[in-house]
Amino acid sequence: MTDAEPRIDFVEVGRKIFAQNCEFVWAASRLDELPPMGPVEVAFAGRSNVGKSSLLNALTGRKTLARTSHTPGRTQQLNFFALGPEPEAPLLRLVDMPGYGYAAVSKEKIAGWTRLMQDFLRGRASLARVFVLIDGRHGVKDVDRDMLKRLDQAALSYQVVLTKRDEVKKASVEKTIAEAQAVLRQHPAAHPDVIFLSSHKGEGLGELRAAIAQLLFERDRTIFAPAQIL
Repeated sequence: MTDAEPRIDFVEVGRKIFAQNCEFVWAASRLDELPPMGPVEVAFAGRSNVGKSSLLNALTGRKTLARTSHTPGRTQQLNFFALGPEPEAPLLRLVDMPGYGYAAVSKEKIAGWTRLMQDFLRGRASLARVFVLIDGRHGVKDVDRDMLKRLDQAALSYQVVLTKRDEVKKASVEKTIAEAQAVLRQHPAAHPDVIFLSSHKGEGLGELRAAIAQLLFERDRTIFAPAQIL
C-alpha cells in the first residue's frame, strides 16, 4: 500500500469476507487427491483437540461447517472449504489439516498424515499461510515446536493463534502472548504477531479475519472488486 492509497479497515473487510457463503468442497488423504490449485488458500494446523473445528465454525458463523469432537484425531484428512459467493469460484479456500500429536489411531495412520501434511506444505503454491493453533492454557509444547520447524523447512509463512482465551485469566493474557512471541523469534518463517482468541466467546475472531483479509489483499487485490468487499 502506497502513501497515496486510502487506509483500509481490514477488520470490516474481514467481517464481510467471512459473512459470505462457506461450504465443504473437497477432502484428500493422499497427495494425488488434492484439488487443483486455484484460489488463495489458508490452512489451520494444531495439536489434536486444540479447537481447529470450533475455530472454523466460529470464523464463518456456522455451527456445523467443520465437525467438532472431544475425541482427538477425528480430522483424518485435508478438508477444503470454499468461501465466497460461488463455491466454484471462491475468494478463498480454508484448509483444515489433521491434528498432530496425540490421536487415538495407529502409528501407521499418524505417519501417513504426517507425510501428507509435509507434501502439502512443500508443494502448494496457492497456500498463502498456515495458522498454527496452540492451546493458550498450556503454551508452546514440544510437538508444536516440531511443527514450527517443519514450516521453517518448507519456507512457508505461518502465524501462531493461541486458543481458549476464555479459559485463561485476564492477568495472564499478555504474559502468554509474550512467551509465544519469544519462541517465534527463533523461527525465521514465523509471523511476529500472535493472535489470542476464544472461539466460544468470539474474542479475537475479528483480528484473525482481518489478518486473513490483509493477506488476501496483498496476494491479489483484483479479487476484491467483483465481490464489492472494499
